[in-house]
Amino acid sequence: MNRRQFLSTTAAASAVLTTPRSLRAAASGARIPIGFLGASHSHGPAKVELAMKSPDWDFVGVCDSSVAGRQTCEKLGARLISQDELLARARVVAVESDVRDHAAHALLALKAGKHVHLEKPCAATLADVRAVIALARERKLLLQGGFMWRYHPGFRAIFEAVRQGWLGDVYLVRGFISNSLAAARRPEWAEFSGGAMFELGSHLIDAATRLLGKPKAITPFLARHGKFEDSLRDNNVAVLDYERARAVIFNTALQAGATPPRSFEVLGTKGSATLAPIEPGKLTLDLTVAAGPYRKGAQDVPLPAYKRYEDDFIELAAVIRGEKKLSVSLDEELLVAETVLRASGMG
Repeated sequence: MNRRQFLSTTAAASAVLTTPRSLRAAASGARIPIGFLGASHSHGPAKVELAMKSPDWDFVGVCDSSVAGRQTCEKLGARLISQDELLARARVVAVESDVRDHAAHALLALKAGKHVHLEKPCAATLADVRAVIALARERKLLLQGGFMWRYHPGFRAIFEAVRQGWLGDVYLVRGFISNSLAAARRPEWAEFSGGAMFELGSHLIDAATRLLGKPKAITPFLARHGKFEDSLRDNNVAVLDYERARAVIFNTALQAGATPPRSFEVLGTKGSATLAPIEPGKLTLDLTVAAGPYRKGAQDVPLPAYKRYEDDFIELAAVIRGEKKLSVSLDEELLVAETVLRASGMG
């Protein structure tokens, strides 16, 4: 799959996402039953709360026997249900369990004939990634990866600028994502040899891969530099090489300060786009000539308000209602998942 094919999917999402939620829900009729298989992932509580409040979804409950999952449900007032009830009542299953269980839970839901929203990373081995994608394809079921910035207006504006050729030929992508991971959580991330790159850096690997396509080579540089008694790779770089471009993703779990710097930059022969910080989003374009809605020179691009995960679930509901197609195809999900694993030294 080439860059043009990848970029062509990004424009399709805008029409549904600009329609007010109340109007969509009123026009479409019944809400779509959704349940959660797990709520222990760090992104799980916000997604459970979103599903409980959204006019698009009929929230049927959460199946999770873990302490973290049960605490989440108690805090949110979310109903705990059995696996049998979940698979009987839900049309969509959101997998928000521990990373080690993602692939198994996705396969369980797909075998039961359910569409799946699958928290990232989708699997810890190439074999599991391919099994999940193959089953979704075989059963003709939807599979939506849970990368938190796929619908971020800053990333979407960058994708549009590249798709339209406003930045010229892209030759370099640079991404930086960090956090200050609590010592108590380090063993959780250290469970996987890819460490913080696998768990956190995957968000920017997702963006770079969908922007540039399949790399011809991937080189991870993974290191344990923190002074902790664990094996977590906490200071990492991944280099994705293309025929005439390169993407470099920096990742660390050692960042000091309350607001870790996170950024994404695309450089082309006609200009650059810089999203820094990613949250709250600040996008700057610098063009050698005026293009599209943008003037020549450096300029700040106004971005609409953004809430993580909201537009992911809006689009998923619209796809189930037959109003559009998912903006990320199964082929792209497979390529992203494989690239994440290889950039994390796990492929």
